[in-house]
Amino acid sequence: MAKLANKTGSEELPHPMENVKPDNWQDKFEGRVKSKFVDPCDRAAKASLECMNRNDYDRNQCLDFFQAYRDCKKDWLDQRNADRRAGRVKA
Repeated sequence: MAKLANKTGSEELPHPMENVKPDNWQDKFEGRVKSKFVDPCDRAAKASLECMNRNDYDRNQCLDFFQAYRDCKKDWLDQRNADRRAGRVKA
């Protein structure tokens, strides 16, 4: 089956390593609606889904994007836990 080039858009996907570092989680949580899910790694998640869309859901083509998301999520959770232990949590 032939792959369709740029099925969902003409913009270039960001390099996976650009999304490894999570956004500041405290800034993301501040001012949010109480029931809304907030993810500082949403850019990495969206990039990995976009990669899957552009590559006909061939997971092997997007492994770098998946790893970038896992690294981002791990860094975010580690930072959040460190902030809680240090008493730096605002909410």
